[in-house]
Amino acid sequence: LTETYNMPFYMLYMSRWPEAFTVAEAPNKDLMGYVLGKAEGDGNLWHGHVSAVTVAPSYRRLGLAKTLMDDFENLCTNTYHAFFVDLFVRTSNKLAQKMYEKFGYSTYRRVLGYYSGEMPEDALDMRKALPRDKHKQSIIPLDRPVLPEELEW
Repeated sequence: LTETYNMPFYMLYMSRWPEAFTVAEAPNKDLMGYVLGKAEGDGNLWHGHVSAVTVAPSYRRLGLAKTLMDDFENLCTNTYHAFFVDLFVRTSNKLAQKMYEKFGYSTYRRVLGYYSGEMPEDALDMRKALPRDKHKQSIIPLDRPVLPEELEW
């Protein structure tokens, strides 16, 4: 389940990081899926952040999520020169966690109360080191959970 954002949120991303908003379209013009990301941070915390990756139900299990994530990771490596890519996932979303682990991501930290609303929930901050982080310092797990206000970006 991808979080739903309002239109101004999407427009902000499209205007500030247009290269990081990739849409997969079927030959019949159906929307197959998309990845929405950005670059942020300073110093060795300079990274790509995946705000959303989603694939329409009829196009799942075809490797499209992997293709979209690979595309974003390549952008982060070759254009942004980032140290890592991160994303947040609900602690209850075991399917997504397993998928991201298959893609090479690992849990860096737990963010207490990250998701608010009707069903408040913690998030896992999952990361994947990129080639610029030769010693994979960016993915050494924290030994304690953090609060949303402790997040750097």
